[in-house]
Amino acid sequence: MRRLIEVRTYRLKPDAAARFEQAMTLRALPLLRERGMDVVAFGRCDHEHDSWHLIRAYRDRADLIAQQDAFYGSAAWRQGPRAEVVDCIDDYLNTLLWLSEAAIDELRDPR
Repeated sequence: MRRLIEVRTYRLKPDAAARFEQAMTLRALPLLRERGMDVVAFGRCDHEHDSWHLIRAYRDRADLIAQQDAFYGSAAWRQGPRAEVVDCIDDYLNTLLWLSEAAIDELRDPR
């Protein structure tokens, strides 16, 4: 079975990496997982110091839209870590790919 992968790459504002990592790892990622999102991996990109990635897996595009609409529209996100996270981001890019479960498992962050 193939699943839709979203690779979201963030370019951070100067000197925001420590704040971003803390807000994401301590607040945003646990909230994403609590809401049932399949967080495959998160971390700093090897090629640029101020770039980070978040990889999530979905059944299909409709599932991606439904899960993200529910999450990003929720009070838990809007009144929670949203301001902290968004304040660190200069720009971001989303890339969607269809991958097999085996390929997704190879991407999984061991955390």
